[in-house]
Amino acid sequence: MLTSLPRNLLASIALSALAAGCGTADKLANVGQQPALNAIQDPTTTPGYRPVQMPMPEPQQAHYNPNSLWQSGSRAFFKDQRASQVGDILTVVVTIDDQAEIENKTERSRSETSGAGVGGALGTAIDTIFMPASVAASDLASTNSNSSFEGDGSVDRNETLQTTVAAVVTQVLPNGNLVIEGRQEVRVNFEVREMIVAGIVRPEDITANNRIASEQIAEARIGYGGRGQISDVQQPRVGNQVLDILLPF
Repeated sequence: MLTSLPRNLLASIALSALAAGCGTADKLANVGQQPALNAIQDPTTTPGYRPVQMPMPEPQQAHYNPNSLWQSGSRAFFKDQRASQVGDILTVVVTIDDQAEIENKTERSRSETSGAGVGGALGTAIDTIFMPASVAASDLASTNSNSSFEGDGSVDRNETLQTTVAAVVTQVLPNGNLVIEGRQEVRVNFEVREMIVAGIVRPEDITANNRIASEQIAEARIGYGGRGQISDVQQPRVGNQVLDILLPF
């Protein structure tokens, strides 16, 4: 039975079984233990990290007035405590309140009737020679066609998330904008909740208390999820996920 399956399917099943076996071994080794928290690390050293490159204006040379206390580009006479350099920390206020409601309905119908026959002298001859008494040449052929389609669809989504997370400035772009990234992990019993925030912010949007709203983050990447016993139960088994991808029906 297995030999009749395609090789690609067999390879996928084997890889899935191997991955499931490794994951099962890890889970068995941690039975009765709380999920471990990830170690604090430099975001720029994580696999897949790439510095952000955006279109930038031409750099301008700063001008200093020797007889003035004010310097070009300064925000105040005193040192600004807001994040501005690599390694500085600022607080991101995440507020997501999305609601979408879409409903559509489609109906389509089609009806067609056609006929073919032979009349006149030719039709009379055909009726006399070839046709039985109950059939006339004028009604030689007829077709009827009917088709109909009806579809309904609706989307009703409501998402609300309010939280705060501290982020670190990982890069300062040539125009002064800041690239930030923050990660927060909270463990409650046997479940770890993860919050990830990353994007590009303008120093002007950072408030005096060193905070910035999530809607002011460009190229925002916000992730909120978890791992642990509850998240594991909510996920389908690996075999079911593989079959959902491979089966064409």
